[in-house]
Amino acid sequence: MTSQSVRREAGADDALRVAVIGSGPAGVYTADALTRQRRVPVRVDVMDRLPTPYGLVRYGVAPDHTKIKGVAGALRGVLEHPDVRFVGGVEFGSDLTRADLARSYHAVVYATGAPVDRRMGVPGEDLPGSVAATDFVNWYCGHPDSELAGFVLDAEEAVVVGAGNVALDVARILAKTADELRHTDIPEPVLEVLAASRVRTVHILSRRGPLQARFTAPELRDLLALPGADVVVPAEQVDVDPAAVGTGTHETRMVARAARTNIKLLREHAGRAPEGRPRTVRMHFWARPQEVLGGSRATGVRVEHTRLDDGGRLVGTGRTTDLDAGLVLRSVGYAGAPLPGVPFDAEGRTVPHDEGRVLDEGGRVVRGDYVAGWVKRGATGVIGTNKSDAAATVRSLLRDAPELRAEVPDPVPLEQVLEERGIAHSWYDDWLRIDAAEARQAAELERGERVKLHGWEAYRKVVDG
Repeated sequence: MTSQSVRREAGADDALRVAVIGSGPAGVYTADALTRQRRVPVRVDVMDRLPTPYGLVRYGVAPDHTKIKGVAGALRGVLEHPDVRFVGGVEFGSDLTRADLARSYHAVVYATGAPVDRRMGVPGEDLPGSVAATDFVNWYCGHPDSELAGFVLDAEEAVVVGAGNVALDVARILAKTADELRHTDIPEPVLEVLAASRVRTVHILSRRGPLQARFTAPELRDLLALPGADVVVPAEQVDVDPAAVGTGTHETRMVARAARTNIKLLREHAGRAPEGRPRTVRMHFWARPQEVLGGSRATGVRVEHTRLDDGGRLVGTGRTTDLDAGLVLRSVGYAGAPLPGVPFDAEGRTVPHDEGRVLDEGGRVVRGDYVAGWVKRGATGVIGTNKSDAAATVRSLLRDAPELRAEVPDPVPLEQVLEERGIAHSWYDDWLRIDAAEARQAAELERGERVKLHGWEAYRKVVDG
């Protein structure tokens, strides 16, 4: 019996029992909002198909962004609350269905994020060597589903399509040396592949101009400050006076507040002569992919130059440029994925809801079902945005508490359901064993505070003892 199970046995029998599907920020913040209030006694099980919690904080934040990874410390405190349990190794829809959960919980909150990458929709996109940036992120973040052989980095030039923070993360990791990444938690086998990388030039493509780019100033600063790479910014593409930005419409002023610092940084950097550093990052604004070139594998990208028409719409100019690239990484956004038995808006790639309450195709509330995070609102905002988002959903859930209790008067313990279904699972204590093993590995390799285990087999070995 785990320590969490022992703590749970001391709880009141009349507690509202809630299952949260997904242990990323949205899921953990949902548990936090539920346990911070005192009006309704609650017991929360946070479930994940992985034996490790924290979602994109662990498997999405770039390994060299240690300050952002510090969010895991706050999330850890929530999972160690006496009224919260972490249940790992359980996949919703295959291991446990909504009908199974209905036996044990008064309510279910879906917080599964946006795990699917959006596509470019151009010819050649599926050629070998042309992949989603999310796959590359999973690889260097040590996601257990990612295979070491997924990336060999044997091409000298790479193209990253996108102008968000993830695109800059990917370009930065490609442009850094292994020594610059040695202090991070990148799995040792992945670090060895990065050390042998032949990539010397990384192109970043933005369909629009620098005003419309979605990366933030801290991400841009990190890219421009790379010690081992020359970052080339075309002066003519960023020739915008920061002081003049935002003098037009209200919408323009809103954009300006987010873009002014970026423009200033880009202008200061533009036109600098390369210093002959080992690697080069080239930023291309007003450039959208028209085709991924190649036969048996990707060899380049045909780029069409773009502009905004008088109505502010993006249009092509008809002029094209071919860029050599043996690796093409698309980073054009995330999208939600449908969950078995849960309503889904295929166009918006989210679960339809009213103040967090799931709605069916007819717009009626699905009693007991709630949603939080990216699968609720789309892949927008930063990690902290999920806190207020989760709190809003929890307010709806708590208002419904009397009716929810009445519909499930005698919940069955989750352990009983798991045993009946023959589902192997893990607890928070098992995660702590993984956590300790990663700290030991870091000490042995002299590589900082943590070095992630690599692959499912390594996790199983630790959990099984």
